[in-house]
Amino acid sequence: MESFHHHHSSITSPFSYTFAITGTAATSSTFNTTPWMNSRIWSKLPQRLIDRILAFLPPPAFFRARSVCKRWYALLFSNSFLELYLQVSPRRHWFIFFNHKISKSYIYKNNNNGATGTASNHNNDGYLFDPYDMAWYRISFALIPSGFSPASSSSGLLCWVSDEAGPKTMLLCNPIIGSLTQLPPTPRPRLFPSIGLTVTPTCIDVTVAGDDMISPYAVKNLTSESFHIDGGGFYSIWGTTSSLPRLCSLESGRMVYAEGKFYCMNCSPFSVMAFDITSNAWFKIQAPMRRFLRSPSLLECKGKLLLIAAVEKSKLNVPKSLRVWTLQSCGTMWVESERMPQQLYVQFAELEGGNGFECVGHGEFIVIIIRGTDKALLFDISRKRWQWIPPCPYRRHHHHGFVDELHGFAYEPRLATPVTGLLDHLALPFQNFNA
Repeated sequence: MESFHHHHSSITSPFSYTFAITGTAATSSTFNTTPWMNSRIWSKLPQRLIDRILAFLPPPAFFRARSVCKRWYALLFSNSFLELYLQVSPRRHWFIFFNHKISKSYIYKNNNNGATGTASNHNNDGYLFDPYDMAWYRISFALIPSGFSPASSSSGLLCWVSDEAGPKTMLLCNPIIGSLTQLPPTPRPRLFPSIGLTVTPTCIDVTVAGDDMISPYAVKNLTSESFHIDGGGFYSIWGTTSSLPRLCSLESGRMVYAEGKFYCMNCSPFSVMAFDITSNAWFKIQAPMRRFLRSPSLLECKGKLLLIAAVEKSKLNVPKSLRVWTLQSCGTMWVESERMPQQLYVQFAELEGGNGFECVGHGEFIVIIIRGTDKALLFDISRKRWQWIPPCPYRRHHHHGFVDELHGFAYEPRLATPVTGLLDHLALPFQNFNA
């Protein structure tokens, strides 16, 4: 079991999950007047009902509850409980952040020793953010070998990719139970490709695009390769390749999945690249206001593709702003769906100072992290509410400011991700990366 730590100075707890009472939910006076539950009644609660209640608990509370008794501790290994959990547990739209690996362009410019990966996340700690309670947790990835970086996420699984130039090895990890499953390596050698992952209860799809190594010292965005496996017994181990559109540059390395397609930002000039998984074909979509965008990001929220960016039209009399567009179901047209209130934007722009920002979306939430600061905003789409997020207490500080940029993914904590069992049938010899 991976260990979690919640940031709260006044609570020390022996449990692997330590949790604080946040907000104004409970004061000491309410505790004193609450009658104790009558054990003569509550001890007769059927086990089936107790399991059902436990299956609804958010992960921190569940891991605390495991220390109550042997039976509850063993629930994590009980197939019947996990089946119930997968049926009834509500989906939680959390986020996970890592210390940012160095950008691709930096490595290209400063790499004197050939195309080797210098972008590893050495301390292998992740920071979980719960947007419902505005709470941060630290989680350790002790099982991840060195030389791997987080690349993508879907349905409770995080995909880590080997940094070293060459055929890419990917590991699928369920962070809260510490499971690790390896994918077969990609046939083509690549440097820092963009990686898309989408996982359903019965199927895993991965697409790796760009940064094809045409020599040990040169890369070009030429192709993508796809991996598919499903519960119906169909699998394609990097069997499908596809040509990328000419002259595309996938700087961010990030791919977003929505409605059967992977999307990534294309730079200079800005456009959106889309890959249709079923037809195995790439196409370009024009970006809205493409000549005036700064720091654009693609996000998936509630199954829709969103584009978020600062808009700066210097020559026209339009106030600078931060806007969100939604891709319409026709697949080529964008409609502006949100705009940051102008008063907040002025504050945001002053803090951001042109350094750029990173955005991640999940469910009804968008997190916007301002580079080079500990400042971040949470936008709740359904409530139309903007809030400053309390700073992550686990980030390393430096006397000049923050050492680490945070790099985030949508993350849905799940106690079980049985779909990875499909990969066991491929009978891969698990490599010892530390040898």
